[in-house]
Amino acid sequence: MKLQQSQFLSMNELQEQYLKKSPKASQTTNSQGLSFEEIWKQKTGEVNSEIRFSKHASNRLADRNLTLSENQLNRLSEGLKKAGEKGIRESLVMVDQLAFIVNVPSNTVITAMDQTQARENVFTNIDGAVIV
Repeated sequence: MKLQQSQFLSMNELQEQYLKKSPKASQTTNSQGLSFEEIWKQKTGEVNSEIRFSKHASNRLADRNLTLSENQLNRLSEGLKKAGEKGIRESLVMVDQLAFIVNVPSNTVITAMDQTQARENVFTNIDGAVIV
């Protein structure tokens, strides 16, 4: 209940404005396209080396009956690391007959296929490729 209209913000309004994490704050990027948060994690050694699979990639693996051995998963991780060292953001990583499109900064596999399912062997929206 407000009795008087004021030009000042209430404590709740101030908290929401200044203390809540703003989505824009973590989205600021530098000239290489890395966000402040990604650079901070790299510099402080907080980069998560665990590979994640998007829902889409998990569905593709299941639909296409593709399974990864421990060795292939390690090589995929190695390919992700190499791509990151070269500054690649979206990469094609080839492991044996399997192709993975990965988002390197987030260590996330976006989609996966084997060579027979890559009909025209054309991959778009990538800025690098690693073959391991």
